[in-house]
Amino acid sequence: MTVNDHIEEFHGLPVFDFAEAVEREEAAAGTLPQATAVAWKVGLDYDSEGTFGERWQRFLDTVDTARVTAVVIGQWFTEGPEPFSDDALAAITGSAHRLPALRALFVGDITYEESEISWLEMCDVTPLLTAFPRLTELVVRGGTDLELEPVRHEALTALRFEAGGLPVEVVRAVAACELPALERLELWLGVENYGGDATLDDLAPFLDGSRFPALRHLGLQNSEFQDDIAAAVAHAPVVARLASLNLSMGGLSDQGAGALLEGQPLTHLRVLDLHHHYLTDEMQQRLRQALPDVEIDLSGGGDPGGRRRYVAVAE
Repeated sequence: MTVNDHIEEFHGLPVFDFAEAVEREEAAAGTLPQATAVAWKVGLDYDSEGTFGERWQRFLDTVDTARVTAVVIGQWFTEGPEPFSDDALAAITGSAHRLPALRALFVGDITYEESEISWLEMCDVTPLLTAFPRLTELVVRGGTDLELEPVRHEALTALRFEAGGLPVEVVRAVAACELPALERLELWLGVENYGGDATLDDLAPFLDGSRFPALRHLGLQNSEFQDDIAAAVAHAPVVARLASLNLSMGGLSDQGAGALLEGQPLTHLRVLDLHHHYLTDEMQQRLRQALPDVEIDLSGGGDPGGRRRYVAVAE
């Protein structure tokens, strides 16, 4: 998962760009896919006319949205990043009754060429959860001004926040949410320079096993203190019930990987994702030998002897 390219699949469905269809006049020609066959991407280009609200309304008026199960939100601005709350959030939540079958929502399928992730101005995204009580998957990209209030949501099974700097208030709010069905949680923690001010203590509720009884996949990623996270994970009670663990995209070194190997057994894992790391060849070999039946992603290795270790996504 990167921010270099637009996603091509979401919630098990191919992404169909409604904006491109509008430009090609396919919407008027009646050649759109079946409502349930794709994840519908709705957004603007820099040369689009009108507002996101107008584009969203055209989507509602053109597609049988009562049957749409997945939506991807692209750019909601044309002349540079604007706050998500100004137009787009109200348009989406205000039409929740038109999307009774919606199960998956991705907000911010925006590449770095369109806007740096740190420039995406977000808001309180809690209304997305309260407006769609049957939503099972939510992905939000962008951490600037991002807010979340603790909520109870009975249906949500997958939650991911992608940020170059995830505010500690959001991390704490996620930990305070009541999400009894949550199976997958991924947090891109980012760096302090871009608002990523969570500490290891703030991650304790995700590690001690007291939250989210259905959790089977945990991602604590894109962190400057990835070694400390790995050391904490090595003894975290939650690991015993996970099927997959993601500690990728950060500054993981031999120190953190060594802590993982010296901690509790990880042989029960199906997947261990460590891509974008700073591990020596020797440590990579140790991991493979210790976990022969685990699918380990060790792609994207950086220079273990370099002076700086960078996260994958920051600015």
